[in-house]
Parts: sequence; C-alpha cells; structure tokens
Amino acid sequence: IKGERYDPGRKMRFLISSVTESTKGPHVVLSRTHPLVIQELFASEIPEIQEGTVEIKSIAREAGSRSKIAVMSSQENIDPIGSCVGQKGARVQTIISELGGEKIDIIKYDEDPLKFISNALAPAKVVDIELDKKNKLAIVKVKPDQFSLAIGKGGQNVRLASHLTGWQLEIKEQVEEK
Repeated sequence: IKGERYDPGRKMRFLISSVTESTKGPHVVLSRTHPLVIQELFASEIPEIQEGTVEIKSIAREAGSRSKIAVMSSQENIDPIGSCVGQKGARVQTIISELGGEKIDIIKYDEDPLKFISNALAPAKVVDIELDKKNKLAIVKVKPDQFSLAIGKGGQNVRLASHLTGWQLEIKEQVEEK
C-alpha cells in the first residue's frame, strides 16, 4: 500500500496471492492491496461472517485510501451493518487499524439495483435513478447540494460505487423546474 512502511518485527497480515515453484525454491507473492484482504480481515474479526449469517456480497477498494463493502444478512433479526461495525465501532476499527487508517464504508446490499446503487452512493442522498439494463448504465440524479458528495474527492465515491454495484454510474444534478 502506498506510503506503508514494513518495520522489522511488526505484525502485519497479507494475502498469499500466488505460490510458484522455481529453481531456487518456492516463490511466494504476497498482497495487502487485493480486495480479498478486506474480506479475510472481516471474516477473521466478525463472528457473524465466520458463521455465515452475514455475507459480504461485493467489495470495491482503492488500497490505502478507501473501501466500500456491501453486506447482507441471511436472518431478518441480524443487522449486517451493525454486526460489521460492532459496539462503538470496535470491530471495524480493528480492521481500519490493520489497514493503516484506510476508510471503510459498509453499505447494505440489495437485490434491487435501484436501492443498491442508492446505498452505494452514500453518504449522498439520491433523488432518482434511471436504469439502462442493456448497457448496465445508471443515470443518477441528486440535488445540487449533494452533487459533490456523490462524486467524492477526485471522483472516488462514484468510482467505488460503480465498481461495487457493477453498474456504470453517471451522476447528474436534478434541475428544479420553476
């Protein structure tokens, strides 16, 4: 991860992305930037994910900066976001610390693409969404005061939401008719 330091004796978690045999012995490639790192950290820290009652449906990540994960629960009485955040944010804070302060947005997954796209663009409030299912394009309308929030710093929020949902998102300001 950009800007991360590897100090001798420091405990860090990595994902083994590949192991190949070479003439000098095994060659192990490790990663801390792969989205599966997030999935494995959540699985190790959150009992509901280990048990399978809460499931991570998709992950979008810009390593070192921000990640968005979509979660859902197989049981109605379990809040998937609350399970991941923990009491006073304790569970997610452990993961954020492991990733050197990377911000993590946890959103509720929904089978309905309209609700899922709206959730993925949080914290921005969506007014309307038009879907072009053939081209997997969503035109999202927001109020003018929510536009920069929907786009995010350097376009990061809309980029991560697009990757998370699998839809190409086009953000537009809703023009109020007089």
